[in-house]
Amino acid sequence: MIKAETTDRLTRCKEILADLVAFPSVSADGNRAVTDYLARLLQAAGARVEIMPDATGLQANLFATIGPDADDGVILSGHTDVVPVVDQPWTFDPFTMTEADGRLYGRGTCDMKGFVAACATMAGEFAQRDLKRPVHFAFTHDEETGCFGAQRLTAQLQARGFRAQAAIIGEPSLMQVIDGHKGCYEYTTHVIGLEGHGSSPDLGVNAVEYAAHLALKLACLREDLKARAPAGCPFDPPHSTLNIGALRGGQVHNIIAGTARIDWEMRPIDPDDAYFVKAELAEFADGLRSRMQAVHPDADIRTDIVAEVVALIPETINPARTLAMALTGANGAGLVPFGTEAGLFQTIGIASVICGPGSIAQAHKPDEYIEIAQLGRCLDMLHRLGESLEHTR
Repeated sequence: MIKAETTDRLTRCKEILADLVAFPSVSADGNRAVTDYLARLLQAAGARVEIMPDATGLQANLFATIGPDADDGVILSGHTDVVPVVDQPWTFDPFTMTEADGRLYGRGTCDMKGFVAACATMAGEFAQRDLKRPVHFAFTHDEETGCFGAQRLTAQLQARGFRAQAAIIGEPSLMQVIDGHKGCYEYTTHVIGLEGHGSSPDLGVNAVEYAAHLALKLACLREDLKARAPAGCPFDPPHSTLNIGALRGGQVHNIIAGTARIDWEMRPIDPDDAYFVKAELAEFADGLRSRMQAVHPDADIRTDIVAEVVALIPETINPARTLAMALTGANGAGLVPFGTEAGLFQTIGIASVICGPGSIAQAHKPDEYIEIAQLGRCLDMLHRLGESLEHTR
């Protein structure tokens, strides 16, 4: 009987995942259709569902609950947007799930519609149980572009005074328990100079040259971050990092460049490192700006925040880690180099952990896939979660 139930769950999960993959919910295009689909599934299972659209109506978060109205529930969190497939050499149609050799291929199967499908599959079973503690579903938009959906959602939950015992964020971790990752802060620095003829460089403000000074400063700050590494830091590398992704500007050889931009990011271990970098860069930029404006008063340097996604900080006491280890049979927890929405839940006082099916090595790639066995393990974990929520703490 147990084997038959397991097979039925997996079959249903694959059906839901095929439906989810068929929604081309690339971040820039919106996730509303897939959100509405999930809302219908969860409502049919008996969940109390709320859709939280953004100002455009094209993007939406979904928050749903099964079980009592209590503060000791568990959040199952995943994002429903995916990265683009443009210029990727896919063997399969990326938006039609294909099963082959024990794998399910399609954009988002791994990152992270597989976990979302598993949660939706188990909703009916959760509803049939006599839950003493609630289970919440948090499905977000725009994770791939900066975790904007989760930032909105966690701010709304905090404003409501919402509380929960734990949050499990199902990013692909091969079902290993992860309790820490660095932050991911992304910026674009714009340099506005004054164009002119290349034969008279003193009459213009060369934005590319000033951008080069800024890039060199960022490279020096990257070395400073190494010296700020905390003793015994478990991350690899054991310090906050900084990367210059792109430097663009100018037109041709004989025109003084009027504009330039630097796309850069840092992965801070703690917010103090981010404050340090931003303060040092701002002070340096002030000096450059004064020199630029001595030639052209409208010259400027401006840094725009693309996204600031906080780190998930490993904690000595973490109920989410304890729960995930009990559900999976893990005897420890690890760290990952990539960023997730987990730190956002942690910042509003909800213990958080990452544990989800699939490998991050498959995410964002052509012929993205998830092992069917991984989905099975995830469903087993969620089945055990349902059993645990039937009991008081």
